[in-house]
Amino acid sequence: MASNRFGNLFTITTFGESHGDGIGVVIDGCPANLEISKSEIQLELDKRRPGVLPFTSPRKEEDRVEILSGIFQGKTTGAPVALYIKNQDADSSKYESVKNLYKPGHANFTYLEKYGIYDYRGGGRSSARETAARVAAGAIAKKFIYPMEISARVEDIEKILSLLEELMKEGDSIGGVVRCEVKNVIKGLGDPMYQKLEALLASAMLSIPASRGIEFGSGFSSANMKGSDHNDLYLKEGMKTNHHGGILAGITTGSPIVFRVPFKPTSSIKKPQKTIDFEGNEEVFCIPEGSRHDPCVALRAPVIVESMTAIVLADALLMNRCSKI
Repeated sequence: MASNRFGNLFTITTFGESHGDGIGVVIDGCPANLEISKSEIQLELDKRRPGVLPFTSPRKEEDRVEILSGIFQGKTTGAPVALYIKNQDADSSKYESVKNLYKPGHANFTYLEKYGIYDYRGGGRSSARETAARVAAGAIAKKFIYPMEISARVEDIEKILSLLEELMKEGDSIGGVVRCEVKNVIKGLGDPMYQKLEALLASAMLSIPASRGIEFGSGFSSANMKGSDHNDLYLKEGMKTNHHGGILAGITTGSPIVFRVPFKPTSSIKKPQKTIDFEGNEEVFCIPEGSRHDPCVALRAPVIVESMTAIVLADALLMNRCSKI
């Protein structure tokens, strides 16, 4: 599996599985003398850990981060920053009864086709548990990109929460859309052609488990607009509108970066589903009693979206230092 690294200059490499000993991340390319504390990293991790928000997985993980290298006396040293989070509440026994079945909506079919082996314990490497490592790295990236500020939220969250109680009784799940906005954007970030900032953000967002797309500014609705309506006019104080979502020709304009990311319904549902086993025999897939899953993965996604956005912007900032004398 050769695709665990993300970024050009500010890079992250994550490791670990859902039911392994733990998960972690190595951040390379972070400049020295950036002030960052363990508590600042922990604050970000607390936003996504399971068992805290209503209607999320009851799995109890404190997600206590350990700093293994790269930070000394509260500052980065320029060396690789290694962060580790130990798994504490994994119960692999629940997966024994279904380990030889193809799980509808899950990764075990494609992983088995590609690698010939699959860690069925909670989804292994394909589990959203891996995103805790991204959030830990994102905490450092957020400090580096200041004064740019990132905020993400679930759209129509009241409606989703009102539906979830009944959906959980039915053994079903639901998706959601996360809207992200970056303020105080530095102009000139991103490169034309193959390093366009929206392309890098799209790659980052679509790497998040359960994400299904991305749109910037007016997004898909712009296909039904006139050019005279969609063009953002220039004023002395800035652009009059922001249909472009803060990025033109792959480069930031200084307007807020605005994009939306849809997340599919959680694949793990309690309703019985038709499937086959690894020998091709017809079976009925039922998640084992006592399994723990989020009925709406979008609820814990905002901080992950923020973290991946920060990592992209940190990388773009470093790359921008090479763009002109």
